[in-house]
Amino acid sequence: QVKLVESGGGLVQPGGSLRLACAASGVTDSRYTTGWFRQVPGKEREFVAAIRTSDRSTYYADSVKGRFTISRDNAENTVYLQMNSLKPDDPAVYYCARRNRHIIVSAIREVSSYDYWGQGTQVTVSS
Repeated sequence: QVKLVESGGGLVQPGGSLRLACAASGVTDSRYTTGWFRQVPGKEREFVAAIRTSDRSTYYADSVKGRFTISRDNAENTVYLQMNSLKPDDPAVYYCARRNRHIIVSAIREVSSYDYWGQGTQVTVSS
């Protein structure tokens, strides 16, 4: 049973930084795709970033490109989301998601492409 646990959320001032972590357990596949999504009340869950181990490629939403960086630590089965220059538009519950295989580029931003989800971690940006 795959389990994903997010951590690292919290309160930060505008322009500040946070690093989220997504720790996976119950996994044996070295070939996978992990994505980060975020959701605010009343809105659909939206794609933030993703990373594929098959080709080490990374993908970002336009709204976070240049500010957020997704990375992985295979030894610890953990994927990170470094968030810099946080803006008032960034607050949300951030979720990590995983599929134990390669996801094609055209589907990597889709919620339905992922099989496993964490419980989410709250990110708040406020002065």
